Amino acid sequence: MVKSELIMRLAEMNPHLYQRDIERIVSTIFEEISTALARGDRVELRGFGAFSVKQRAARVARNPRTGEAVRVTEKHVPFFKTGKELRQSLNEGPSGSPQNEAAAKA
Repeated sequence: MVKSELIMRLAEMNPHLYQRDIERIVSTIFEEISTALARGDRVELRGFGAFSVKQRAARVARNPRTGEAVRVTEKHVPFFKTGKELRQSLNEGPSGSPQNEAAAKA
């Protein structure tokens, strides 16, 4: 799902709201998450997951084409960890039981 699909789905679920207001709400939420991550803060949405920033150390890598050593500088990357409720809902089958047979037998 992309941002425009999210806005359309929210508009369908909330016909009493104007679409431009929904667009503003969604954009504001995404901007606040981005701003918090840029500050190095962690953003947690209970039941959904947590966004954080991980630091990757500088290292020496290899160019796959030439095999030449290349220095890669330190960088910060966004990281998302799913919440327990989201993870459980994704791993349940259509009947509400776990999809994994081994988990169902345990």
